[in-house]
Amino acid sequence: MFYEPADRDRDRLPHDPFKALVCPRPIGWISTMDLAGRVNLAPYSFFNAFSSSPPIVGFSSDGKKDSYSFAEESGEFVWNMATYSLRFQMNASSASLERGHSEFNHAKLVTAPSRLVRAPRVRDAPASFECKVVDIIHLRALDGRMADNHLVLGQVVGVHLDELFIKDGRVDTASMRPLARCGYQDYAVADILFAIDRPAGVGKVAVEG
Repeated sequence: MFYEPADRDRDRLPHDPFKALVCPRPIGWISTMDLAGRVNLAPYSFFNAFSSSPPIVGFSSDGKKDSYSFAEESGEFVWNMATYSLRFQMNASSASLERGHSEFNHAKLVTAPSRLVRAPRVRDAPASFECKVVDIIHLRALDGRMADNHLVLGQVVGVHLDELFIKDGRVDTASMRPLARCGYQDYAVADILFAIDRPAGVGKVAVEG
């Protein structure tokens, strides 16, 4: 099967498979605070790391939602790791609430203070990144049309890590059981890992002349 995104066979594919094919995606569970002190918490389907030096992560907001607005206004946000044990709370925090109503309270989550940014963390998340906004990119289509999608990039300035998951000097990711987003209403959990050694470099081949 081949199709162009706008012209897929909707009888065979009534639901767009794009998100089901770009998977699994780490969840951007983003907490923010505006300058008036109002707090927001929301999970984002489009989130990832983009650089390790400096460490930069980003989330893309479909529309100028509170997480985007608060991060733009304050210049800060916090990423919290969503895990299998927090799956229902993470889902509850995606509810559309009126501005000023706390998703932390709605999802029955406890906050924890950050060190270098004002926004609080999810206390029970095994890892969190405190981030300072370094760039906001407003996405556009091939024809130049502006999309109502906004990529917020932040440099990690502080890391919170539950020492329970440090084993032999490495993070035991599988024990954390982080959630990942797939397509439709589907999620995955990373609880089985395997390692593959990188291939050795290939030397220069002599050129006969």
